[in-house]
Amino acid sequence: MQNLKRRLNVNRLPTPGEALRLLREAGCSPDVIAHSLTVTRIALKLARKLKSRGFPVDLNLVEIGALLHDLGRSKTHDVRHGYLGGELARSLGLPESLVNIIERHVGGGITAEEAEKLGMPRRDFIPQTLEEKIVTYADKLVARDKSVNFEATLKEFSEKLGPNHPALQRLKRLHREMLEKIGEGPVV
Repeated sequence: MQNLKRRLNVNRLPTPGEALRLLREAGCSPDVIAHSLTVTRIALKLARKLKSRGFPVDLNLVEIGALLHDLGRSKTHDVRHGYLGGELARSLGLPESLVNIIERHVGGGITAEEAEKLGMPRRDFIPQTLEEKIVTYADKLVARDKSVNFEATLKEFSEKLGPNHPALQRLKRLHREMLEKIGEGPVV
């Protein structure tokens, strides 16, 4: 990792090749990397559609954010992987805009209260920027390395968390926001 840190220019986004190398060197499995590549494909489709509709989207940030969103899966596969991936990215000197995507992509976001209960710092991990929301939403349209519809993801979250968990409402809100902005059904 230290060799990679020396090769990365601090405070700039890595190239796609550097991002993939970072995932491998951090210890992400081939399955996580395949998942990230599928999320990237979908996130870029969403981003391009939004850009064509006049939304100011940073396509490069979306691409690298989607590639690195699961960086923390090199440490754990539980809900804390977003936070831990953000910490790793921050330690490498990567831009805060990228760190935020990594930290905030889990579920439909995690509130400060939920974060504290999960053993993370008491702060909101809710996607804020359009780029954060695009990567978060694209991640919900992928199971392993296959595209899935949003309803399948919602059903999976409901079964895991219970039908009344507040995360379900955040996911539904994100889904509605993306559909409204895109002006059509989900892009997969």
